[in-house]
Amino acid sequence: MAETAPPLPREKRRQKAETPSPPAAGAVDAQHRLSLWQRIKRDRVMLLLTLPGLLYFVVFHYVPLLGYVVAFQDYQPYLGYMHSVWVGFANFSAAFGESAFWSATFNTLEIALVQLVFFFPIPIALALLLNSIASDRIRRFVQSVVYLPHFIGWVIIVSIFQQILGGAGLLPDVLGGMGLPRYDMMSDPDAFPWLLTLQVAWKDAGWGTIIILAALLNIDKQQYEAAAIDGAGPRRRLWHVTLPGIAPVLILLLILNLGQILSVGFEQILLQRDAVGPDAGEVLDTYVYYHGIKDNDWGVAAAVGLVKAVIGTALVLGANKFAHRLGHEGVYRGADR
Repeated sequence: MAETAPPLPREKRRQKAETPSPPAAGAVDAQHRLSLWQRIKRDRVMLLLTLPGLLYFVVFHYVPLLGYVVAFQDYQPYLGYMHSVWVGFANFSAAFGESAFWSATFNTLEIALVQLVFFFPIPIALALLLNSIASDRIRRFVQSVVYLPHFIGWVIIVSIFQQILGGAGLLPDVLGGMGLPRYDMMSDPDAFPWLLTLQVAWKDAGWGTIIILAALLNIDKQQYEAAAIDGAGPRRRLWHVTLPGIAPVLILLLILNLGQILSVGFEQILLQRDAVGPDAGEVLDTYVYYHGIKDNDWGVAAAVGLVKAVIGTALVLGANKFAHRLGHEGVYRGADR
């Protein structure tokens, strides 16, 4: 005679009856097959929260792209887009045929590479130093001090550097008092890329630490404890825990900087261009300004701006694809990830 299992107590039978069963595979697939309208209705609150930011980018970034039609026209402001003469790629040929364009391109790349190599690591190192300060009060005070230069305009910053490094500034006076030749860095064409990098580092190094400090806070503290138990010193913890933990953020920032490699600071350079001369101080942004605004050559200026946009987009897409090959997410997740 087969043995029967003893009956469950009343409380256990009730708990077993109330325990929800896992959803079937078909139900899970049905959730993933929601229509577009159903997903919009489900996420309507989040979509409404993102609506102001979306409108900002549409109005100020995407709608102005229609103005690039000027690059293919002999644009006359009093005729407008509809009645200006179409010239095809003549504006591009005119820009590429000017030595001033290639000089501005070379200056732009030189300044961008110097800033990428020497300025990009500065906020990272500063963030690591700030993160290593044990006292919260001291760390907040130092953060407030290094953030402040970001809110100072370029006119004031250039004036400060002029008073320190200019021909009648503090540094030439000190050198002259020591019997050494007076040196005016503000008007030295060879030192111009380094001067710009120094100014950018002084102004934005502290501001650039914000994202990196946020990434450092996301690293699990237990990883540091486990590494310390295994005998890893501060340098090994930095190399094996900290840097891998912030690597995705660093790659994201590097890709975004590559997209802006042809834009090296219009206002900053415009204020100092005449001091070093167009041969050293002309970049693509100032080239567009002087051709488009000063000389009323709107078509050539728009053509150069379009070239900048295409190259920046290509660099972002290419660098993002390379990041995917290395196993990182990059700016956006690939379709195969």
